[in-house]
Amino acid sequence: MKVLVADGLAEEGVRRLAQHAEVVVRQGLSSEELQEALADADAVIVRSRSRVTAQALAAARRLRVIARAGVGTDNIDVDAATRRGVLVINTPESSTVSTAEHTMAMMLALARHLPAAHLAAARGEWRREAFTGVELYGKTLGIIGLGKIGSEVARRAVAFGMRVIAHDPYVAADRAGRVGAGLRPLEEVLATSDVLTLHVPLSESTRHLLGRSQFARMRRGVLLVNCARGGLIDEEALLDALDEGVVAGAALDVVEEEPPRDSPLLRHPRVILTPHLGASTEEAQRRVAVEVAEQVLAALAGRPVRGAVNAPVLVDEAWQRVRPFVDLTRAMGTIACQLVEGQVQGVELVYEGELAALESAPLRAGFLAGLLERVLDQPVNLINAPLVARERGIALTESRREDSEDFTSLLRARVETTGEAFLIAGTIIGRREPRITHLDGYRVDLAPSTIMLFVWNEDRPGMIGRVGTLLGEADVNIAYMQVGRDRPRGRAIMVLGLDDPVPPSVREALMVLPGILKVRTVQL
Repeated sequence: MKVLVADGLAEEGVRRLAQHAEVVVRQGLSSEELQEALADADAVIVRSRSRVTAQALAAARRLRVIARAGVGTDNIDVDAATRRGVLVINTPESSTVSTAEHTMAMMLALARHLPAAHLAAARGEWRREAFTGVELYGKTLGIIGLGKIGSEVARRAVAFGMRVIAHDPYVAADRAGRVGAGLRPLEEVLATSDVLTLHVPLSESTRHLLGRSQFARMRRGVLLVNCARGGLIDEEALLDALDEGVVAGAALDVVEEEPPRDSPLLRHPRVILTPHLGASTEEAQRRVAVEVAEQVLAALAGRPVRGAVNAPVLVDEAWQRVRPFVDLTRAMGTIACQLVEGQVQGVELVYEGELAALESAPLRAGFLAGLLERVLDQPVNLINAPLVARERGIALTESRREDSEDFTSLLRARVETTGEAFLIAGTIIGRREPRITHLDGYRVDLAPSTIMLFVWNEDRPGMIGRVGTLLGEADVNIAYMQVGRDRPRGRAIMVLGLDDPVPPSVREALMVLPGILKVRTVQL
């Protein structure tokens, strides 16, 4: 395995990677150089500098993991990665404390004019009266985004004696209360905050979250802090708000263009700028490096990761419970892919028994990956299978039943095509033994194997012997056989697990045997 480290990584992380993979560290790559370096990489680790675009991914045939050593992933084309089945991960917790502390430092620097006071003192100007500040104690802090970092800021602000209010539509009131914050509508947070700090990711819905209309609603003299992402603030609107006195001061660790080339923010007397230092502590860098290294190695080994951006996030215990069923659903999808006739139009999945209580996202991804991976000219896996199915107009419906008639857990799948409706069901025997229990209307007890022969036939004496004889004459070894039928002397299906591929001539000979209705071979 080859891991490309594109923006630098603390030595602890590089050493951890090197125990299990070839590590190539190349910093300062141009977009063309990055694209070339990705051509033979299994994983790439970036920070905020390198941009992993759809064009960069085009030639990355081996790439399986893109890891962001940090939180924000706006420099990664997550949609393009998902379409190519590439897992995107980040390290959302490793720099939480450092960024929260930097936010508090920026607040204090604004409130007490620390950078300007230092520069004046360094010039020999001892003018205390020019730098009279304000206390944080008793002030109202508005937090937009009460995730991990926002919550840590809230705890520290409460310790400073601040009143904390927050806006976050995805956080419950009781959770906000546990960190000392009261949830409020965005308009109220804007209108009543003495200090305002941003802690949300950058997306299309949050770009320029603070623009002219938002600044117009703010309390005059507000202090603004942004240690999240640069694009959250309309910088032209911020400059106007500063000049008009609506914003008394802004402390920015991030800006839209990094580094800023000729931004008026660089020269504004009431703006404090730091060069994206939120995670820049020795402790955070060590934590980020070790965490991203461990997550990359886990992802490459097929184990669950905590920081998955474009895949379901499961803790190890939950993954261990669901993993056998993911393998089962993928096998079921692969079997269905090779047995159905006509164009696939829809898939219905029913989770029964204990399976109904498990996380279903990896289960549906497993079935869809098995259904599509052999028939498309692009990689299909657990990451991109739902998206690929959606883009091809395959309708997916899911339902759950707490009870199951014959099994502790059972997955039923119905594949609708232009020609038929194909039914398949399966379960896990013991802890990890997959079994197909229902197939095309027949009850079976089938352990999926690498090579299988499916024969639909009339239920009459001698059918099994005729099929076995033809295979034996062709030196095709039979590992096992399962038989199901709808009624005595009606229609039946036999499934044979084989050690050897079936030659085309044997398949043709089987098809002309009296009583044989249909023959299919399946490979897993």
